[in-house]
Amino acid sequence: MAKHAAVGWGHHHLQNRWLLALLLMLSVSTVIAFFMRAAFDSCDRNVSAAVDGIGSARHVIQAAEKRAPQIAAAKPSPLSFMKSKVVLLVSHELSLSGGPLLLMELAFLLRSVGAEVYWMTITKASETDEVTYSLEHKMLDRGVQVSPARGKEALDTALRADLVVLNTAVAGKWLDVVLKEDVHRVLPKVLWWIHEMRGHYFKLDYVKHLPFVAGAMIDSHVTAEYWKNRTQERLKIKMPDTYVVHLGNSKELMQVAEDSVAKRVLREHVRESLGVLNEDLLFALINSVSRGKGQDLFLRSFYEALQLIKEKKMQKRIQDRVHFVNKTLTVAPYLAAIDVLVQNSQARGECFGRITIEAMAFQLPVLGTAAGGTTEIVVNGTTGVLHPVGKAGVTPLAKNIVKLATHVERRLTMGKRGYERVKERFLEPHMAERIAGVLKEVLRKSKIKSGRHLD
Repeated sequence: MAKHAAVGWGHHHLQNRWLLALLLMLSVSTVIAFFMRAAFDSCDRNVSAAVDGIGSARHVIQAAEKRAPQIAAAKPSPLSFMKSKVVLLVSHELSLSGGPLLLMELAFLLRSVGAEVYWMTITKASETDEVTYSLEHKMLDRGVQVSPARGKEALDTALRADLVVLNTAVAGKWLDVVLKEDVHRVLPKVLWWIHEMRGHYFKLDYVKHLPFVAGAMIDSHVTAEYWKNRTQERLKIKMPDTYVVHLGNSKELMQVAEDSVAKRVLREHVRESLGVLNEDLLFALINSVSRGKGQDLFLRSFYEALQLIKEKKMQKRIQDRVHFVNKTLTVAPYLAAIDVLVQNSQARGECFGRITIEAMAFQLPVLGTAAGGTTEIVVNGTTGVLHPVGKAGVTPLAKNIVKLATHVERRLTMGKRGYERVKERFLEPHMAERIAGVLKEVLRKSKIKSGRHLD
């Protein structure tokens, strides 16, 4: 899965039920929960059980994976041509953010077909933290070789590799620092996987070698177009051949999403640990904690939604509460627990927004900003509803919240259609097929360019 550092929830319960807005911010350290509960509810549930609840949830997920039907004759992987190929994956960091986790997924896909895979992390803390330790050992357990990102070993691996994948624009500085005068020997076999949508990444120090690599892989058409225009206008450089690859949900997540028993148990676990009734309606934000993700605007929208509902005399008085809950490394339990996902990323939106297709796999409708990759995932009015970015989107989002809160059939229908859309185009095999096409083309170009260098 992609980066899941913050989860924001809005809970809505009509008439004699709760009306709750819950914002969970999952950072590397803590989860912050903001919620509003009806004052007439005398229950004061303790959320300290959240850690135990999520711990139990992991066992439910594992059980769901075991219950998943085993395919007797699995379809050959579209990446099987990568068998015995040497692949170097270079990441700017190793964390729970989207870029590193996506690169890890690629590492595991390549290992599953017999590729020899090396992983290098450019920026590492002086002391290995729990997250880094866990992720490194997860890779080692799957046969990925974790190597130092600097020194002779790094250079030798880069020169020996059939393919080098640079992850994110920031990783570009590694080329000169490590390869130095040998950089021209490696560039023809570099595939640059770009996820950024923010202007401050357009620095020549980062991307000056971009025109000379074998290709760039970007997660959405709108982001690819943005990079093409921005590099030409601002940096006066030309993008290499660029390939758009929409992401797909992992098999593990789909196994849980399609297991009704697992979803029911996870829903009960999470809601009980957070003090939420099963009948309550939850709206959630799941992303990193930053102004660009729109948590503050979501809270404004939710407040407006409450006012609209109060005007219709459908809800009683509310009061505010705040709770801190320990982090979680998986969002599946939360996706099972909620009813609507809000993707409120601002400015240019998300490059893609992996959490959006993950939520759709759980048959959740999506209320998203009409920006970035979200527009390539959500079918407006069919699998969710889009609203403008910025302050202009606060009131439309509030109205959309009320619509989904008050029209159960519409909400459920959108969720089902979202699931169907995921099954059609946003699964791991779909992503593997798309990536395979890119890798074949990059290897072909690399072979041609390498031949020229030998001449």
